[in-house]
Amino acid sequence: MSDTGSQPEQLYAAREPVFPRKVYGPFRNLKWGIMIVTLGIYYLTPWIRWDRGPNLPDQAVLVDLANRRFFFFWIEIWPHEFYFVAGLLIMAGLGLFLFTSALGRVWCGYTCPQTVWTDLFILVERWIEGDRNARLRLHRQAKWDARKIRLRATKFTVWTLIAMATGGAWVFYFTDAPTLLGDLFTGNAHPAAYTSVAVLTFTTLVFGGFMREQVCIYMCPWPRIQAAMMDPDTITIGYREWRGEPRGKHRKSAEAGELGDCIDCMACVNVCPTGVDIRDGQQLGCITCGLCIDACNDIMDKVGKPRGLIGYMALSDEVRERAGEKPKSVWKHVFRVRTILYTTLWSAVGIGLVVMLFVRPDISATVHPVRQPLYVTMSDGTIRNTYDFGLRNKHGEDRRFRVTLRSEHPDLRLAIEGTPYESFMVPANTTGKERVYVLAPKSSVPASADRTPIRFWVEDLSSGERVYKDATFVGTGAR
Repeated sequence: MSDTGSQPEQLYAAREPVFPRKVYGPFRNLKWGIMIVTLGIYYLTPWIRWDRGPNLPDQAVLVDLANRRFFFFWIEIWPHEFYFVAGLLIMAGLGLFLFTSALGRVWCGYTCPQTVWTDLFILVERWIEGDRNARLRLHRQAKWDARKIRLRATKFTVWTLIAMATGGAWVFYFTDAPTLLGDLFTGNAHPAAYTSVAVLTFTTLVFGGFMREQVCIYMCPWPRIQAAMMDPDTITIGYREWRGEPRGKHRKSAEAGELGDCIDCMACVNVCPTGVDIRDGQQLGCITCGLCIDACNDIMDKVGKPRGLIGYMALSDEVRERAGEKPKSVWKHVFRVRTILYTTLWSAVGIGLVVMLFVRPDISATVHPVRQPLYVTMSDGTIRNTYDFGLRNKHGEDRRFRVTLRSEHPDLRLAIEGTPYESFMVPANTTGKERVYVLAPKSSVPASADRTPIRFWVEDLSSGERVYKDATFVGTGAR
């Protein structure tokens, strides 16, 4: 407290509802385009069909939790290949660092899910209740008459349907979408599906319909992180106060010649989805969506002033622009040491993932020796070692694989439990597990050798592809 009578500083301000005004312009059109594309990808992707063979849904993008696998069109990621997921996450992080250092909070302003769904909810609200002034009047109307109840009920119903579609689209990624849709409506879906849809419906409705800008200002940590990645060369939205100040409305008064270009019309504030006044400088609530630029340029056109009073700019160009000089090229701000470093790292990770994707084998084998006991001596003196053999068949069809043994001692032989053959069938997209024995006839190996290196070769009898795994045979020197 600064003095005895003052109130303590409040860390949280009660929400003032924001009702953005409709605006036209290139940045608004860009946001519409991105919203259509991103929502289209999210809602429609589970319905793209792709032949997965037997025992799997014919779905292009599928998260198979039961078998811990991820399918993306022709790409299949198995549990032991989690490094692909880690690499994609690293690329996402580096991409955010790159765009933030170059163009500020463009992620927040255009592609963040919170921004996209909030835009959609505001669009529905505008369609039903009217533009900004009509929504303000309805909000301030204390009496709940039939009209207000009808408009609010219609709006909340449409919002809820959008939120339910959002939750429903998410669960479709985890199983066959057409089958699950029928099960959801007939009551035959798994309780986890209904729970997931309910939770996502609730969070989408609350975050996109009611909290809106509060999520960006109070809940999301990203604005705080981004502030550390921006520098004077970062291109972001700013107000050219050296051109706009002193602002004023009365352009025909005696003092009009002393006024700047800003006519204090509040258009930039009225279109802002977070209620920010960009003329007060950079703020935590500004998501750099560009709507204030569209609104201000429209006003400048009407009053006969040059565009660009509010625009994308770098703070390092302020001195040049104040002096009436031309700012540096946009490319000089975008391509600098910092952004080039991020681009190089991002590209290196991406190239590495692509290379690993194309060089990885279609056969993956594991061999685990059973060492309890180390070996078994049979009645005829033969020594037997036991191995648990795992073989992943990454193809969309059943395949037969042959296992052979290579060793410096030719008398060692291999046997597969339950079959007289050296091959076995592995179903499509599964890991086959077999118990394999390696046997050494009595006195076939010198008594001095108690550990013998061996190599298992696995061959796909359909394609001819081969892989090998090394192991050790124990017990031959114990006799």
